[in-house]
Amino acid sequence: MSADRIDTCALHPARRSLILNSMSIFPKPVSPKSALGDFWSYFAQPRAHKWPLLGVAAAVTWVIMWAFVLDAKTNTGPKRYKITYVQSWDANRSDAVIIAKQKADLAKGELMLAKKQKEMQALADMTGIEWREEAARNAVKRDKALKEINALLDARLAKAKALEATMAPKTVAQKSDAGKSGVQKSGQP
Repeated sequence: MSADRIDTCALHPARRSLILNSMSIFPKPVSPKSALGDFWSYFAQPRAHKWPLLGVAAAVTWVIMWAFVLDAKTNTGPKRYKITYVQSWDANRSDAVIIAKQKADLAKGELMLAKKQKEMQALADMTGIEWREEAARNAVKRDKALKEINALLDARLAKAKALEATMAPKTVAQKSDAGKSGVQKSGQP
């Protein structure tokens, strides 16, 4: 657009002020007295829906304010660290005790797994998923693996007990020798 076209499109200053004054962007400042007067004049008139509308307006306002209150309390506290407890064992426990604990833990784990599988199978039945054929194949594989693991643990347990049986007379003899001489070797009571 050229500059001379812009000048011809411009409004006369008197008309421009008339149009701009009637098109105000922001409302004129309202005093609390006039707002309260408008509120009272509206609710003084007999209207069928004034109380339900007032209740809805108050409820919506309350919900919005309550949402801000709840949001202000979200993630404001210090981070709480999760405490993880671990089982402590005697430092002098034997290999046989360790292997026996492993066998017990394996059996306990199998019971927990069987319980969880029953829950999942019930869920599969409700949703119509066929699981029986695959479960039968997996049960055979699982039983074979468990037999191998238990056989390995049994062999290690027997070896550990045999080693403890051979070591037990030596430690008793060393303790009695140390007690007779009155001199204790370092590391032994």
